[in-house]
Amino acid sequence: MQKRKLGNSNLEVSAIGLGCMGLTFSYAPFPEKKDSIALLRASVERGVTFFDTAEVYGPFNNEELIGEALAPFRGQVVIATKFGFDINPDGSRGPKPVNSHPEHIRQAVEGSLKRLKINTIDLYYQHRVDHEVPIEDVAGAVKELIQAGKVKHFGLSEAGAKTIRRAHAVHPVTALQSEYSLWYRTPEAEIIPTLEELGIGFVPYSPLGKGFLTGKMDDSRTFEKSDIRSSIPRFTPEAMKVNQALVDLLGSIAAQKKATPAQIALAWLLARKPWIVPIPGTTKLHRLEENIGAAAVELTSEDLCEIESALSQITVEGARYPEALEKTTGL
Repeated sequence: MQKRKLGNSNLEVSAIGLGCMGLTFSYAPFPEKKDSIALLRASVERGVTFFDTAEVYGPFNNEELIGEALAPFRGQVVIATKFGFDINPDGSRGPKPVNSHPEHIRQAVEGSLKRLKINTIDLYYQHRVDHEVPIEDVAGAVKELIQAGKVKHFGLSEAGAKTIRRAHAVHPVTALQSEYSLWYRTPEAEIIPTLEELGIGFVPYSPLGKGFLTGKMDDSRTFEKSDIRSSIPRFTPEAMKVNQALVDLLGSIAAQKKATPAQIALAWLLARKPWIVPIPGTTKLHRLEENIGAAAVELTSEDLCEIESALSQITVEGARYPEALEKTTGL
């Protein structure tokens, strides 16, 4: 597996990481714990060194799973987790959607360290911007955790360009994690130029469009109520029927490259910038191996131009999130 550095930091990770959320959260039904542990350990054996989790996934049980599964690989892997939702120590939700007050961050980090069975968190993201807490206060709190040796690197998730700049002025931001893929390209307008200017790495989540870009689902697919996609406008049968044009494009390019649509979608992200590290999630070993294989797929400048030209003729149907959830993203 190739390695990449996140921006100007010295944080080196595998070119493709593993998003672990779906092992316990959002994409039910979930695998058995033993199967999840086997998948996580198999990913390390295949060269993955970058694992993404968060306290809110579960809540808490995702971090516990990562802590147990990766315990034999301490020092060989980079674990990223996130704070910022209002969660009580017993796992119940607090009165506010998000909470990035410094005292809450200090409480959250202790819980994450314990569940992950580590002494230092490699990369600690603010999960969502808290409009009630100045980002300078958030950055300052994480800076204190870094000085105390509890965190190595500071990250943001779904933050806007102005917020990124303000945070970076207090303490260098190592990485931004936000949605980015062939069917969600909004970050290209402001976010990516800002990250490039400041030397910040980019970690796209949902790089396969929550599974749609794999080409393994069509407008006949239905989702359980516990699956987040059941509430996403982009996954209504009508939207998926229209959006099939994007999958067809990936399929035609994949055939030329002797690859899969998913591998083309990931290779496209890798070709955008050398400091972009996508974190596709999966619960299946063969999908893991397919995703890892994307690192070996080379898209030439001609390929990229062809993709760009074809994309200009395609309009993606449906919002990426329900309106209420979209309001919690960005600034």
